[in-house]
Parts: sequence; structure tokens; C-alpha cells
Amino acid sequence: MSFIRVLLCAIPIVFSALLADPLLAQKKDVFAFIPAGGRTLFAQLVVSHPPADELQAILTGKRTRAEWLAYLKSKAKGVPALQKFSEQEQITLADYLTFNMPLASGQGLADLAKADLEKALPPDGRDFALEKCQGCHIITVVITQVRPVPAWLGTMNKPSHARIKLSREQREALASYLVLNGGIPIDDVPEELRAGGASY
Repeated sequence: MSFIRVLLCAIPIVFSALLADPLLAQKKDVFAFIPAGGRTLFAQLVVSHPPADELQAILTGKRTRAEWLAYLKSKAKGVPALQKFSEQEQITLADYLTFNMPLASGQGLADLAKADLEKALPPDGRDFALEKCQGCHIITVVITQVRPVPAWLGTMNKPSHARIKLSREQREALASYLVLNGGIPIDDVPEELRAGGASY
């Protein structure tokens, strides 16, 4: 790898580290413009204290995205948090549940009740984008593009991206999140993040 390529890869990493500074984070969340992922939405649902039987049914369920979406819509009256979610958020949550439910063996209501949900719940596509994609380029490159799942997976499987430590299912979850929530207009991106908004 040439010195210039190393330098170009290092700039976003340093930039990301600066953005991660706790004092800066207290002032402004520069990534707030990126839609919430399923982990965040599911955590909001959990802390809203839905009926235990409904939550248990979600934790142990296995459905397609369409089935999860229909299920969530059918339960909205009894789960107030679901009523607050937009259509897009409901689809994003349904997509997350498709990839992550049922939870790993041993995790259940009791575990979630006493857990730090940020750590207990599996990461979502937004988490993967912020954690993995910024290793070599600014997040703008990713979240402003409109691409189908096969195109995203094709990029992720190229040699330059294949070394990124994500399982096949995690790559699919990231691609699915980007299809549902990507294509953010450049005008909605904070000015400090607009530089480097290139395409693959």
C-alpha cells in the first residue's frame, strides 16, 4: 500500500477519533442525521415497558421482514412505543428483528431487564456503518448513495472490503439497512461531513 493511500485511509480515522471525543459529543451529535437503526428502535420499545407476553413473543419469534412488519402493526395498539414509530422506523425495526430474533440462547426478559441494552442487543446496520465503513472513508460516501442490496454486497466482497470483519449475515444486515435508510440528500449531511462524498 502506497504512502498516499495510507495517509488517505488515516485521515478519516483521525477525524472519527476527534468526533468520538466525549466533550464534542456533549455539544453536538454529528451523526444524528443518520436514521436510527433497529437496535436503537428495539431498545426504545423495551424501555417503554410493553406487555411482558408481547416482548417475550418478539424475543422468541422467527419471521421474515414482511411478517415482522405485519406483526408489529397488529400489536401497535397494545405497545405504545410502536405507535410513535414512523412507517420507515417500523420497517427498519422489522428488518432488524429478521436478522436478530430469536435472541441467542439464554437471553430473555430477565436478562434484558437488568442489562445495558446498548451492549446486550446485537448491533444493527447503522452501528456497522459507523464502526466499519469509516475505517477508510468518511461516512458520507456510504449514506448518500442509493444502491440495491446486491450492489452493496458486491462492494463489500471486493478485496478492499473483504478484510473488514463482518460475518455474511452482518454484511447483509448492513446492506439492508443502507437500502432502507441510505440515499440521504447531501443537504441533510452536516457541512463538516460533506467532504469526500464520492461514490464507489
